[in-house]
Amino acid sequence: MLNPKTRILLWADNLWYFGEGMLGPLFAVFTERIGGDILDISWAWAAYLIATGVCIMIVGKISDGKGMKEKLIISGYALNAICTFGYLLVDSPLKLLILQVTIGIATALATPTWDALYARYEDKKHDGMVWGLSDGQAHLFSGLAIIAGGVVVAFLSFTALFVIMGIIQVIGVFFMFQILKKGDMPFPQKKR
Repeated sequence: MLNPKTRILLWADNLWYFGEGMLGPLFAVFTERIGGDILDISWAWAAYLIATGVCIMIVGKISDGKGMKEKLIISGYALNAICTFGYLLVDSPLKLLILQVTIGIATALATPTWDALYARYEDKKHDGMVWGLSDGQAHLFSGLAIIAGGVVVAFLSFTALFVIMGIIQVIGVFFMFQILKKGDMPFPQKKR
């Protein structure tokens, strides 16, 4: 049985992966549509990864303060949703680069805090299953999202895609707010 907070983390993350995953490989097509080329795609993706990596190390340390993990994870999810709507304003490779750095910061706010909270609430007797659910569902929802994103762009537009992605991520933010509820303590551990 999963701790209720584990379920919250899983479903909020599934929504995030689905919303974020809808862009997937279409990122390259979008970059070309705004006048970018292969180097612009490389720079934007590298900027995202570097910003995420640097900020994750900083956020990881900051998150150890009392009650910080919950605040940081919600902030990360919210900033990510805002940034997703920000794609609607991107019309040049420079704006895309700036947006990617901001998404990297959002990811950094959410990732180490999500991992720490998930570990806190996991059932240690079934940790393989609990982490299997996390990793398996992330891949499953990302794969489904890529298909959905392709369908949306093929039949509608990138504008429709970014609006749908943003709405899904906003729902994930509201879902994540449940993590602030009192109770649902970490899974009880048996003394050895």
